[in-house]
Amino acid sequence: MKALRQSPLHDSLARLRPEWGVLNSMATALRFAGAIGSAVELADLSALQRSGLKGPGAADWLHARGVPVPERPNAWGPIAPGSLIARLARSEFLIEDGMRGNAVPALEVALRDGAAGVYPVLRQDAALLLRGAAVHDLFAQTCSIDFKSIPPRERTVTLTMMIGVAVTIIDTSLDDKPCYRIWCDGTYGAYLWDALLEIATELGGGAVGLTVVIPDAPIATRPQ
Repeated sequence: MKALRQSPLHDSLARLRPEWGVLNSMATALRFAGAIGSAVELADLSALQRSGLKGPGAADWLHARGVPVPERPNAWGPIAPGSLIARLARSEFLIEDGMRGNAVPALEVALRDGAAGVYPVLRQDAALLLRGAAVHDLFAQTCSIDFKSIPPRERTVTLTMMIGVAVTIIDTSLDDKPCYRIWCDGTYGAYLWDALLEIATELGGGAVGLTVVIPDAPIATRPQ
């Protein structure tokens, strides 16, 4: 099994000596040796498939293909099965598949024929997951936004700065268990990961692999 792509966080992950797997042709950390606390868990989800598009015709183009476009800017919503769409401002969209979703490749194929007022956006993000009871303590040290004041049911997309890095954040918390998804430009991913990991460790947490945050992930172990 050969990985054709590297996560923007690959070198930072490699220093932690994980057990590797391959997802969507990208080497991904499945698990790390040693137990950590669960106060803050930090995971790399960069291997999930994602795509972007923008333009004055983007919303109508997505509607025509059965994609449930959020009605207001800076909002997100689910796309079955397991995928999501985030509306960034009025006319730009981020689409990301879960483990078994197939919205991204279907939309990319449809867009190859071109569409008036619709333009593809290359997404080479570092994608992170943060969860745990002390997540808001971490945000207090790294970001000016009070995420506790934003109800998860509002499905708000927050574009802000985190330790000097421009990020997109959504709250995917369930049952009062804080959980956030974060995207940033891949070139800043390793810096953001390293800084968040240091704080997460201080708060009683640390890095976790994909099999921890997605226990039923259908990923084979990568041969060493």
